[in-house]
Amino acid sequence: MVKPRVFPGYHILLDEIVRSPEGIFRGVNLNTSPASIKKIEIASPTEDSEEHIYYEYKADSLTDYSIDYTFSKDSLEEINVQINTNDLELSSYLFCDLKDYYANKLPNPTEDKGYVVYNCFEGQRKPFVISLSDNSSPSKGIINMVIYKDK
Repeated sequence: MVKPRVFPGYHILLDEIVRSPEGIFRGVNLNTSPASIKKIEIASPTEDSEEHIYYEYKADSLTDYSIDYTFSKDSLEEINVQINTNDLELSSYLFCDLKDYYANKLPNPTEDKGYVVYNCFEGQRKPFVISLSDNSSPSKGIINMVIYKDK
């Protein structure tokens, strides 16, 4: 049986990396507890301390990604995602898909010097920022995304 796509119309890797349309990333919002993060992640963390939980995943033979969750007083403050691939075309495709996905979720992004920045001021929640950048070299695709509380 074919598993239904989470994000039809986007690259299949978004299903694995972003994983859920709920929350801001992988079904999670900022202010989440470390225990909740450990429940939603399928692997054991590569590093685990009071202030950080760090995961590394291999998506396929050419692509891997890491997720670094940063906490303050048991509350998620920042999510740092890095996607590395040896497929430059895929890197470009994923960057555009992430850009489009978050543009549909959080309107009015700003673009400056290779960064795409989304600001969120939804309802009573504290504002947060998503910064997306393509730091690829001529031989390696590198996409960075940082989600953090707006101070």
